[in-house]
Amino acid sequence: MFNRCRPRSLAFLAVVSISFASRCTVTVKPVVALDPEAACPGGMPEWRLEIVDQRADVNHANNVEATVRGSITKSLPGCKWVTGAAPSIMLELHRFTVRKEDNWEAAVEWSVLARDREGRTLTEFQAESQVSRPNYRSQDNEKLALQQALDEAMRRTLTGLRAIPPVQ
Repeated sequence: MFNRCRPRSLAFLAVVSISFASRCTVTVKPVVALDPEAACPGGMPEWRLEIVDQRADVNHANNVEATVRGSITKSLPGCKWVTGAAPSIMLELHRFTVRKEDNWEAAVEWSVLARDREGRTLTEFQAESQVSRPNYRSQDNEKLALQQALDEAMRRTLTGLRAIPPVQ
């Protein structure tokens, strides 16, 4: 889904690490948090899902948006996702990054705004996660750190959406 930048030599890495560090993005899969007991947010069966990428570096934006969209839609399988007039859930992406410092540092952050069909706010909150992962041998620590951050932010998002009271 995303391209991984892997320089072949340490000398090459030293020369270009600063210029390419923000352009490298790892592949992560959508998070699926199925809860068979949970209905659609607010008891409404149809929702419009909008994802707006407000990150400073929007490289691979389509892939990031697809991962977040897939996480939401697969985690709420009882909902019908429409494009027309319907209540809306908007996620504004602020961070979706991973970088190597002493450990692998991953951060995922977005704001969530749910509105009813008339545009009234049902809920508004931030969902974020920061993960620091040591560099273990024989593991894709970069990917695992970002996947864990996505998982935590998505769980917070789904908890917030499921807390929307039934709307008449």
